[in-house]
Amino acid sequence: MTRRSAPPRSGDRRPRAASDPKRALAALEESRVRFGATAAAVKRAALRTLERATLPRAADVARLHDALCFMRAYPDDRAVLGAVERMLAGFARRRDLVRHAAALADSGIAGAAIEFRFFWPTARWLAARWGSRLRIVWEDFERADRLEDWLPLLTLFAETPALDEIDWPPRRWLARLKGAGESDAAFLIRRVAALPMDEAARETLYDQLDPPLRLIPGADTPARSREKARVAPVVFQRRAPGGERPDLRAAARRPVAIRAVPRAEAARLIDLARAAMVTRQRDLDAFSWGDPRDVRIADCGEGLAFAVIGVIPERRLLLESVYGMLTLKNGVPIGYVLASALYGSSEIAYNVFEAWRGTEAARIYGRALAMTRRLFGSDSFTIFPYQLGDGNDEALDTGAWWFYRKLGFTPRDPAARRLMRAELARMRAHPGHRSSRATLARLARANLYFHVGRARNDVMGLVPLPAVGLAVQRMVADRFGSDRERAARVCRAEAATRLGGGPGRGWSGGERLAWERWSPLVIVLPGLERWSAGERRRLIAVIRAKGGPRESEFVRRFDRHARLRAAIRRLALAADAEN
Repeated sequence: MTRRSAPPRSGDRRPRAASDPKRALAALEESRVRFGATAAAVKRAALRTLERATLPRAADVARLHDALCFMRAYPDDRAVLGAVERMLAGFARRRDLVRHAAALADSGIAGAAIEFRFFWPTARWLAARWGSRLRIVWEDFERADRLEDWLPLLTLFAETPALDEIDWPPRRWLARLKGAGESDAAFLIRRVAALPMDEAARETLYDQLDPPLRLIPGADTPARSREKARVAPVVFQRRAPGGERPDLRAAARRPVAIRAVPRAEAARLIDLARAAMVTRQRDLDAFSWGDPRDVRIADCGEGLAFAVIGVIPERRLLLESVYGMLTLKNGVPIGYVLASALYGSSEIAYNVFEAWRGTEAARIYGRALAMTRRLFGSDSFTIFPYQLGDGNDEALDTGAWWFYRKLGFTPRDPAARRLMRAELARMRAHPGHRSSRATLARLARANLYFHVGRARNDVMGLVPLPAVGLAVQRMVADRFGSDRERAARVCRAEAATRLGGGPGRGWSGGERLAWERWSPLVIVLPGLERWSAGERRRLIAVIRAKGGPRESEFVRRFDRHARLRAAIRRLALAADAEN
């Protein structure tokens, strides 16, 4: 009779080695959100098995990769983190990855291709960095026929006799025109970049063409497997991430440490943010047009930080200021925030990347509000319909509307409030009730609002800022008609006269651009003639800050200028009522 060995003592207990890769993968996924000595041991054993294993299905390879990315952001200890880093560094060389690379296209995993219709700034960035690995996906290029009309613009005049008379398809022409070591996509993008027009016109032309691109994987091409920044020492996870809902008012008031970063680090963080969008087939203007002079780290503690990225002056909006924030957990991108700020308020768009959903989204959201409050002084927050599910299937699928409602956001729209109260009554009567997709879509049509302090009406979403443009248009059309160039010249001069000053020595190009853009608005500001000299000087400083190194300074100066705030709101409400 064979005697069973005695169980090991608790201090020596080792997890049952999951030598079967299928069991090891299941154990790794099940233990990834558990922490402590036992959980860490389970992870180490599973990682040892999976590092050597060849997984049979593409879906299994993707599951392993997601688990590794999660554990890189939430590591138990140095041993677990070391194993994870080693496996991610070599992921593109795994036999199962190579075997299933085609099936894993668009996953963002190292070694797999990415296809997307990138907007102009991202396409240009990719062509500059990895032009030899960029291809046009001709079979999906619906607007390829438009390229025929472009070809004379992209070539020398001496080449046009062939273009005029030889009937070749665009694909063949690009193969003929490009250099020997150049890809068709790189040739097209570089020729568009060389066109004698401003960047906005190039962007419009390229985006109308809308070519689908494929990025062939390489040693340093964007990949989720390689996404990490060193922004603070690693904080090891000792307990499961909290999934509880925070007191949002208290969370928004918590301190956040914000530090500036050197120019080189700023450029790396912008590149990381852009790559994180590429690997998820997204494009975000705030990252694509990031300004290395306006990058900061907002450190929230416990390994959580945000890379705060402002926009170059040429791409800033006239009124509200827009910042993109890459959410970092131990340096790993796990999501992003887009914030538009003005009037002591912010419109917030919040996204958690798929591998980290369901972990501590509510807690991180509270820290995002604290960061926004610290940067801009915002005490009121707005969620616009798209973020809630209006035209956004992903938000409907995740029940985004109720996520925000349970945190304390509420609609002001009467129809949305009636529907909300009806749904809450159903939930009280039937605790298992869940809002239907159709109901969520109806709820998502109206903004949600949250106020840290008292509720007020002069906040993003309630001040009709687009109507300011209507007021300016009426003045320009009435006085100048089609001669917008003369309008710009006259408004620049008139604004300087009315304010008693304007651009002078020491003003940067961005600051001068802000003056030109704001001058027509100055002309239509109601009641400006009754402002004091000091109030006019402060308006000049507000305008200059719009084009300065940090756009958040514009928000602070605007919000401190009581007469300017009131005048813009009055102008917006009047123009909105007329239209």
